Amino acid sequence: MKETQPTTCMRCAVGCGYLQTEADDDEHIVDVSGDPNHPTNGGVKCQRGVRETTNTRTDRLTQPLIRRGGSLQPTTWDTALGVAATRLVEAVRQNPDNVAVLGSGQQTNEAAYALGKVTRGAIGTQYYDANTTLCMASAVAAYYQAFGSDGPPPTYDDIPKANTHIVWGANPAVAHPVLYSWIMNSVTENDGELIVVDPVITTTAADADIHAQPDPGTDLALARAVLAAVIASGNVDEQFVDRHTKGYAEMVESLPTVDAAAETAGVAPNRVRDIASTLTVNTLIYWGMGVNQSIQGTGTARALIDLCLATGNVGPGSGPFSLTGQANSMGNRVCASKGTWPGHRAFGDSANRKIIADTWDVPFGRLPKSPGPGFIRIIDALARGNIDICWTVATNPVAGVPDSSRVETALEDTFLITQDTFRSDTINCADVVLPAATWGESTGTVMNMERRISRVTASADPPAKVRQDIDIIAAVGNRIHAGLFNSPPLDPTSVFDEIRELTAGTNADMFGITYDRLESERAVRWPAPSADTEGGYRYHDGGEWSFQTASGQARFSTETHTQVPEPVDSEYPLTLTTGRTDGVYNTGVRTRDDTDTERPTARIHPETIVQYLDSFERGQTVITSRRSQVIVDVSPNDDIPPGMVWLPIHNATINELTLSAVDPHSAEPNLKQCAVALLAPARQKMDTPHGAVSK
Repeated sequence: MKETQPTTCMRCAVGCGYLQTEADDDEHIVDVSGDPNHPTNGGVKCQRGVRETTNTRTDRLTQPLIRRGGSLQPTTWDTALGVAATRLVEAVRQNPDNVAVLGSGQQTNEAAYALGKVTRGAIGTQYYDANTTLCMASAVAAYYQAFGSDGPPPTYDDIPKANTHIVWGANPAVAHPVLYSWIMNSVTENDGELIVVDPVITTTAADADIHAQPDPGTDLALARAVLAAVIASGNVDEQFVDRHTKGYAEMVESLPTVDAAAETAGVAPNRVRDIASTLTVNTLIYWGMGVNQSIQGTGTARALIDLCLATGNVGPGSGPFSLTGQANSMGNRVCASKGTWPGHRAFGDSANRKIIADTWDVPFGRLPKSPGPGFIRIIDALARGNIDICWTVATNPVAGVPDSSRVETALEDTFLITQDTFRSDTINCADVVLPAATWGESTGTVMNMERRISRVTASADPPAKVRQDIDIIAAVGNRIHAGLFNSPPLDPTSVFDEIRELTAGTNADMFGITYDRLESERAVRWPAPSADTEGGYRYHDGGEWSFQTASGQARFSTETHTQVPEPVDSEYPLTLTTGRTDGVYNTGVRTRDDTDTERPTARIHPETIVQYLDSFERGQTVITSRRSQVIVDVSPNDDIPPGMVWLPIHNATINELTLSAVDPHSAEPNLKQCAVALLAPARQKMDTPHGAVSK
């Protein structure tokens, strides 16, 4: 056995520390245990993280591929990189915006930084984003609007100090099991309460002291109803509001009545008042994709922040805490030059652009002035034929983006370079495939949802013809702009040092965090401007508050509920929503293979099944939306409200049904609500792979 190495679980954004050891066999299976010295989890682990670290699947991409004669054929690295770079250079000569690049919250900080450097500094395109926008953009926009900076104010240290835990539009029992265990321990030890807001009786909701079930797409109305109830009860922290916030009077003026807003949300007014009453003690409000993935995701997240501000629940043991799904979503936002330059430097600021250009040694004028329109609108531009080349890295938009048939067509019609570890729906559209290393084979750092940076280490070698993400990116970048990087393979330490220096003095200062420090301390939170500092609760230092807004005060909001983007009607009378299933990761490429013909299973309330009984045959039905149809198996389930259809978000066919409308503030898509109908399955189409049906 090789020596055990500390590393970080890449399953979700909790950021648990693991100890991994390469096994003595030819499969490079990694033995994994919790790291008792890691400050995040202290040795606690979940079986999913262990299982997916040790089981890298056999269906790997093991060599570069290039499309010849309509099919992907093996090729050499020189050929694959040469073709990819040549096509990129040709497109850039015409216009940098002929190129789109789509990254991922699965990249290390170093790889994400390198991709941003190539995309912004060598190519110069505005059409760059990452799949983190599909998950976290609304929370990010809300934090910026309220506090002037990205990232949740609380840390994990605040969970045991809270008395009330409100989980809104999230299911951490399934998505973040280690963090959920901390929540439940806090509830038990503090004689506290767990409040869950979710249309569905999830695993988390089943543990709740209070469970509110709003109609899908009405979370903003419910949050505003709770705000109105707080104010009507007089449980406002007037001292905090007066000293440290702006816009309170305007927010109050914009509120509906409790009864009116509760009726809109489909929740009893007394249940609304019950929730409001729990905010009188230390309260943490967590939210997830059920809030963010909505056309009013930013407004709803702002309303949840407003609840914390109004009740004085901003400070140790309380506050607004968005739950992040992907392991390095936060690092992507800080390091990747996506929505901001590294360190959350404002994108349009000329001084920041000059610093970036000088550091990268690229022409100032090449850097785009706009961060771009966002992931979904980049897909829109591809669909309109406005972009010639797309390069995807560790992301699977064909499965993860709404109205996925349209996405697939758009990618098939462009020259697609795909860089990934496993075969995916997107790779089936690719012209060049660049195989990358996976967990346990990669070296770098990641950043969890509480801003803690930790190491990812390699205890196994990737297949012989597979390369590290960062080395692939550097090889492409150097072919576009000679000398952009040292010759691969790159030393991740030197890349991290470049990131550290660019973040020095910024809101996300990482200058005091080095690889040596991470080796001894395992994980360190930013801001950490020096080697002996570490970030704690944000905006709060020694009892003094200072938010990163122009006034130094936090800002209330006034957005009001509007109707859902696709209301039910006589033709499409049911509401489709999507959610996570236990044991499935992201778009499912680690837990299914390309020959898998298993149909997705829809959970439907028995009353709905009886109401539409003619639409079922042999335990199956066809779910149809205005965009597509999908054959599904059916599971009668009392946890799903009547009138709703629940489907797993991970199956590649589900997003053929979903709606591509986006939040106007964040450009995050509305994945949690659309109108559908049920049809009887055509007998001759029952064996269609993956359940897809053509209209």
